[in-house]
Amino acid sequence: MPRLVGVDIPNDKSIWIALTYIFGIGRHTSEQILKEAKVEKNRQANKLSEDELSRITQVIDRNYIVGGQLRRQVSQNIARLRDIVCYRGMRHRKGLPVRGQNTQSNARTRKGPRKTVAGKKGLKEKR
Repeated sequence: MPRLVGVDIPNDKSIWIALTYIFGIGRHTSEQILKEAKVEKNRQANKLSEDELSRITQVIDRNYIVGGQLRRQVSQNIARLRDIVCYRGMRHRKGLPVRGQNTQSNARTRKGPRKTVAGKKGLKEKR
């Protein structure tokens, strides 16, 4: 398995798909990286030479924030929103959708499983 910027990428895939295993690199970005590094995008990842791997690594290090550094930057941005107590920060803190989605019938991913509240059973008013 070739190793790029601290991530093992799969052998059996084309290099333009294998690059997407790195956090922060999608398909479009991987094509741009390969074009700049002058590597054919349909080559298998295990058939790349050391020179090609080093060119790809240089392009990524020079132009992109990826991996742990990107995760740290995203978490710092969310922490900043929480600290300044803006609307988006409050939604992050409460675990609700941040970007204006409807929450009455959806948003189960952010809110978690349903918490059933039992109704009052057998309490009849006596006069």
